[in-house]
Amino acid sequence: MKPTLLILAAGMGSRYGGLKQMDAVGTRGETIIEYSIFDAIEAGFGKVVFVIRKDFEKAFRAQFEPKLAGRIAVDYAFQEINSPIEGIEKLPNRPKPWGTGHAILIAEKVVNEPFTVINADDYYGRSGYEMMANFLANRCNPSHYAMVGYRLKNTLSDFGSVSRGLCQIDEQHYLTDVVERGNVRRNGKGVFCDDENGTKILLGEDNWVSMNIWGFHPNIFQHLKRQFRDFVEANYLNPQAEFYIPFAVNDLVKEGKIKLSVLPNHEKWYGVTYREDRPVVQEAFAGMTAAGKYPTPLWQ
Repeated sequence: MKPTLLILAAGMGSRYGGLKQMDAVGTRGETIIEYSIFDAIEAGFGKVVFVIRKDFEKAFRAQFEPKLAGRIAVDYAFQEINSPIEGIEKLPNRPKPWGTGHAILIAEKVVNEPFTVINADDYYGRSGYEMMANFLANRCNPSHYAMVGYRLKNTLSDFGSVSRGLCQIDEQHYLTDVVERGNVRRNGKGVFCDDENGTKILLGEDNWVSMNIWGFHPNIFQHLKRQFRDFVEANYLNPQAEFYIPFAVNDLVKEGKIKLSVLPNHEKWYGVTYREDRPVVQEAFAGMTAAGKYPTPLWQ
């Protein structure tokens, strides 16, 4: 059975200021999502599932379905602010969705096979999908998941700070801990972040970081439902609380319920965290296309 690619695309991008999932970055107007799907198809994925808001559906169908028809199966899952989850009688009213862990849970009814999760606005490089396809086919099981790890120096924006999950791994490349760091930025003396007290910390540029490309067995849905119920109970009155994938995975590792392999990737990540990132990403895709890595137009 071919693995599925689950694309988290329900967010609006508050720092970016719009629906960046649809922004053209390719030489013929292609989006980052299209390059991700192209790479996944080349790596052997058999289905793509978009997690989106219902009011995005028409735009997504028009943008992607004509290009993907006959190439890969397509399905949708719809994440709204309070999309119901089995086992939770009532979710509180709040102004924002519950986060990426909740987004994965939304897709439970349309994903029955090992799958990879990605962000819609991140370019991970083809080797990341090749690594994941191999892992999902040969190593994934109910107690063994994976993530593709990237070097911190390859994941920064030149136009502002970012948040990154710094990974600690053992000699066998199993994850032992993920520490989320905010306000990660580069200056002339290195890469820094702020700790919980606002103190500036120098980071190693070769640190492995999580960029939210995960490989899961479908039993992850049962784990996430249990964790999300506990999370909602603990944060019922906190309208800003979000249930993030790295924290959920980290808890499963620490509870001894899973092992998680960190698959090392040395490619450069590209994303559009800020509007100023867009020309940089466009230039990168133009260069990769000129070098023959991608055809133009992408869907021939």
